[in-house]
Amino acid sequence: MNTLILAAEETAEGGASTLQLILPATAELAYGAIAFVIVLILVSRFAMPRLNTLLDERAAAIQGQMEAAEQARAAAAAEKAEFDEKLAADRAEGNRVIEEAKQTAEQLRRDIVAKAEAEAEAIKARAQAEADAERERLVGELRAEVGRLSVALASKIVGKELDASAHEGLVDEYITQLSRNN
Repeated sequence: MNTLILAAEETAEGGASTLQLILPATAELAYGAIAFVIVLILVSRFAMPRLNTLLDERAAAIQGQMEAAEQARAAAAAEKAEFDEKLAADRAEGNRVIEEAKQTAEQLRRDIVAKAEAEAEAIKARAQAEADAERERLVGELRAEVGRLSVALASKIVGKELDASAHEGLVDEYITQLSRNN
């Protein structure tokens, strides 16, 4: 840096201005300006259209990708909505099936309980009927036995043979009368 300052001081002492040191010669400046204009014209004629075409193509590609992305997003949203609807329908169907199964199980339980109660009642009725029949049979046997015993006792007391059928009628009548009193 010191050398620049020293060079500038030497030139200033020699009579040249500092501006002349910085600016190029006039001919060189004119050729440089003409060359710049020619390059600018060539670039604007040949390079810029191609560059603009590339930029337009890139913009169109980006726009197409954005539209495709938007369409994909919309399609994904539609598929998600459809999936959610199907999921909700499947859940509702599952709940309906579970509810039907519960109702069927409850109905089956009620049927089994009713059938068991009916069978219990039938068994109870059969047992009662068998007990009644057995009691009637036993009462009949007891009447017959009491009749035979009373005929045997009466024939021993009286000392002669009584008519069994007449005596049996008397015994039956007496037993019936006793059972009414009790």
